[in-house]
Amino acid sequence: MNKVKISAVSYTNTKPFIYGIEHSDLIHKIDLSLDIPSDCAAKLIDGQVDIGLIPVAAIPNVPNANIIADYCIGSVGAVNSVFIFSNVEVSAIKTVRLDRESRTSNNLAKVLFKFYWKQDVEFTTDADADTDAIVLIGDRTFGKKEAFAYAYDMGEEWMNFTGLPFLYAAWVANKTIPQEFINEFNAALALGLSYRNQLVDELPAEQGIDLRDYLLNKLDFELTDKKREALALFLSYIAKL
Repeated sequence: MNKVKISAVSYTNTKPFIYGIEHSDLIHKIDLSLDIPSDCAAKLIDGQVDIGLIPVAAIPNVPNANIIADYCIGSVGAVNSVFIFSNVEVSAIKTVRLDRESRTSNNLAKVLFKFYWKQDVEFTTDADADTDAIVLIGDRTFGKKEAFAYAYDMGEEWMNFTGLPFLYAAWVANKTIPQEFINEFNAALALGLSYRNQLVDELPAEQGIDLRDYLLNKLDFELTDKKREALALFLSYIAKL
């Protein structure tokens, strides 16, 4: 059997998954690359990999897309790494600079502004643009709260809006994957999640965030029916943007 090509995100939130994969026999059956979220999606869409941990907003663009794992990157309320940062309160925001590494969080920001806060906002990806607010995700948000007057956690805002958890990224394939491999893949991910407490001890400390609280409490890795419901709702909102 040819090795299965997998692209995963290289943020702290995926460390448990990567640990599980690298400490199981699965590692000998795959080619693993670590990428930023938008590149994970691009590789899966272009057929450069077979499976990707991709931003869920990209799922409609993946040929033959199917979610293959029982685990994901999600949260039930605040996630503490997906933010709209601003020095003015949300009602005064008129311009927003989006995160070039993101697809889901950029779309989530657009959904929240249009359907929850009901504001007409101008968005840009120009890194040099002077805007009222910025979207920032992942490890680059660590320690940033203190630099802004307002930090809107989009996991928390989505739950305030819908009453649902949020699904940021899922393990998606662009072809049929043998069930035997899927079972082994899920077992590897579960192994990594069971190791989170020890993993935190091995990670370098990050200023401005409690990594143990982040990996054990803020992130929610189970792909539940409620998260699937949230995904369907989110994609329906994106289609109306």
